Amino acid sequence: MKIVFLDRKTIGEDIDLSGYDRFGDVVMYDFSYPDEVPDRVKDADIIVCNKTKIDRNTISTAENLKLVCVTATGTNNLDKDYLAERGIEWRNVAGYSTETVAQHTFSLLFYLLEHLSYYDEYVKSGRYAGDRLFTHFEKNFHELNGKTWGIIGLGAIGHRVAEIALAFGCKVQYYSTSGKNHDKIIKEAGFEELLSTSDIISIHAPLNNDTENLINAEALKKMKPSAILLNLGRGPIVNEEDLCDALDADVICAAGLDVLSEEPMRKDSPFLKLAHPEKVFITPHIAWASIEARVRLMKIIEGQIEEWLNK
Repeated sequence: MKIVFLDRKTIGEDIDLSGYDRFGDVVMYDFSYPDEVPDRVKDADIIVCNKTKIDRNTISTAENLKLVCVTATGTNNLDKDYLAERGIEWRNVAGYSTETVAQHTFSLLFYLLEHLSYYDEYVKSGRYAGDRLFTHFEKNFHELNGKTWGIIGLGAIGHRVAEIALAFGCKVQYYSTSGKNHDKIIKEAGFEELLSTSDIISIHAPLNNDTENLINAEALKKMKPSAILLNLGRGPIVNEEDLCDALDADVICAAGLDVLSEEPMRKDSPFLKLAHPEKVFITPHIAWASIEARVRLMKIIEGQIEEWLNK
């Protein structure tokens, strides 16, 4: 049995993958360009990958291939029709990063809500050492308690964020982008109602026809000027040019993003040209990537391979 990891670095080099050795010959590549894949998988029985495209062009040479495991929830990189045509099974992993993404959601929020960047710089610059007051009031902030938190996408992560927000004393509401998800406890709101009444809006939805460009100039204008927008779903759900215009024009207060329309960030990103860059906090798609989540992810895939071999 030969297992080929096509883009091992996408899950980090600090994760121990020695458990896969018990299945047979394991070959790992840091990254794989599409034109490199055919030769690398020609004798593979199992492929493990994250973002690498798996389709007729890349795996037609893999005559022994029986299983493809994706080290993520999303499977947009798979040509499932071609896999079905070949009788090749595939697996993905859901739910491994719920706690981590929920935690990061609040990290983004508090950084923006309490102006932590400003206060950190104020102290480290030495200005606090020469001030007369023990408290510096330059940037005011508000309690989270009593605020209305709107959630777009009430899946496992959205639910967990709702639970934590409720613990902080927030009033929580959600909008179902598909119209199919309903909850007996959390208030369901229409899209326009959620936009106009929420103090914080966090996005935890997948990218599809219902969500692409959902947050655009029109939607942003319906939000409160004091609102904070958080995107931990997928980058193209938010129109980045419109968001930057809204931030610079004080249409909304601030935005925290862990996902972008293009990753890594493109060199001409509008976020690099903001007149008020302090109003946005961007992390490089790390919300899912705690040690615990990545270990959990790879243990689940290891178990999927074992289960497939034993069936």
